[in-house]
Amino acid sequence: MFRSVSITVITTGLAVVVIGTAVMVSISNNVYAQRRDQIESESARATLVAQNIFDAATASEDNNQSELETLQNEAQQAILSNTTSPGGTAVAIERTPGQTTPQTLQTIVTRDFPDAVITDAMRKEVGKDTGRLSLQPVRLDDARGRQPGLAVGSTLQIPSAGQYELYLVYDLSDAQQTLDFVSQTLSIGGVALIVLIALVTSLVVRLVVVPIRGAAETSRKIAAGRLDERIPVHGNDDIATLARSFNGMADAVSRQITQLAELSRVQQRFVSDVSHELRTPLTTIRLAGDVLYDARHAFEPAVGRSAELLHAQVERFELLLADLLEISRYDAQAVQLDTEPVVPAALAADIVEEFRPLADRAGVDLVLLTPGGHTTMQLDAKRIRRIMRNLVGNAIEHGEERPVQVVVDSDARTVAIAVRDHGVGMPPEDAARVFDRFWRADPSRKRTIGGTGLGLAISLGDAHLHGGRIDVWSRVGEGSAFVLTLPRSGQEQTATSAIPLPDLDDPYDGPRSVREEDA
Repeated sequence: MFRSVSITVITTGLAVVVIGTAVMVSISNNVYAQRRDQIESESARATLVAQNIFDAATASEDNNQSELETLQNEAQQAILSNTTSPGGTAVAIERTPGQTTPQTLQTIVTRDFPDAVITDAMRKEVGKDTGRLSLQPVRLDDARGRQPGLAVGSTLQIPSAGQYELYLVYDLSDAQQTLDFVSQTLSIGGVALIVLIALVTSLVVRLVVVPIRGAAETSRKIAAGRLDERIPVHGNDDIATLARSFNGMADAVSRQITQLAELSRVQQRFVSDVSHELRTPLTTIRLAGDVLYDARHAFEPAVGRSAELLHAQVERFELLLADLLEISRYDAQAVQLDTEPVVPAALAADIVEEFRPLADRAGVDLVLLTPGGHTTMQLDAKRIRRIMRNLVGNAIEHGEERPVQVVVDSDARTVAIAVRDHGVGMPPEDAARVFDRFWRADPSRKRTIGGTGLGLAISLGDAHLHGGRIDVWSRVGEGSAFVLTLPRSGQEQTATSAIPLPDLDDPYDGPRSVREEDA
């Protein structure tokens, strides 16, 4: 609200200043032009009247000094009577320098004539006797300070006395007072307009922003799980229509979420119940199958082969049930860690030795590097082993008889275990779904171990349960790299890892944190 009102006030203020300045300049120019035209007209008329007075004596060439002075006084009075400036007019009649006439008149200057404002340039221009009035803006000093004025110069031809210069100085303080009043009025009006606009804007913004804030707050509450929250509806304007539409949408979403949550609970309960119910018959089948499997050599070859297939499928069925039970525990949020002191490097070594016979049968060279991870940590060893079995088993499965590296390293914050194969790899869209339940990148591929499609999903849940994560990098034809990162300090998640993923633009050359002397 403050930003919106501030922007509106600032832009409005700039507009008011620009418009007010333009109006003030226009008014000033018009007032000055009118006063200038008025003064020029009065000055021309006064000059003409004075010249006519002097011209009336041209019939006599023997005009004596006293007659000329009388004419001069009459001309002065005529000039003053023909100038009606509200601020007053100062008059001066001075002899043009360089005259050689036999008679001269004394200079006539009114008491308040500001002789200093008449510049030499103006005197020179007036002395040329061009027949035109010479005008010059001037500044007048009085008790009120400096006031604007206008000086007008012209020439008079006096019989027997030659050429004289007439200077009229007009006081324009009345026009300045008018302009000051207009300026003050515009300023007060502009400030009042800005304040009014600020109040109106704040009111309008408040009418719009407050409902939007309420809608945002209601959205946050709904996102946090409080599905019964709704926006209060007042009136029938557009905001009220928006609120009603939002509430209708929230009702529909709430119903869908409730239905989906109930369906999810039914599904979880179904999986859990089915898994538990299948335990008993599966145990019986397993016992009977073990008896048949142990005696398979006494049977006919076809029956013995059937006993072997039954034993293998029962084992796979048991693995599937175990994974389904574990997934149902995660869905029900009933999983807890059973921590114990664990050395990650030693645990990785055990897993590598466990899978070495399988790697030899698959023609895969299984390599273990442990430059770090030799410190003791509080971990759930069973879950970490399960993660390692999934990652190493998948690497051997997809290794294409190429080396598989298992690297354990650590830094000040994390311990990381990386499993890197150089097999078929995956495109980015498959790598993004690799942790989805029951998803396989190549369903037609023959598998020698596992195969439930839940291993990586359970592994990711086990990593999150420790406050860690599993990062994946893969490229078609270059293999894949899975990095399990576990924080050293409890379950505090960290954004860094002791083994960063390979650069997607460079061939993978081993985890960067492996030191050369240890490798």
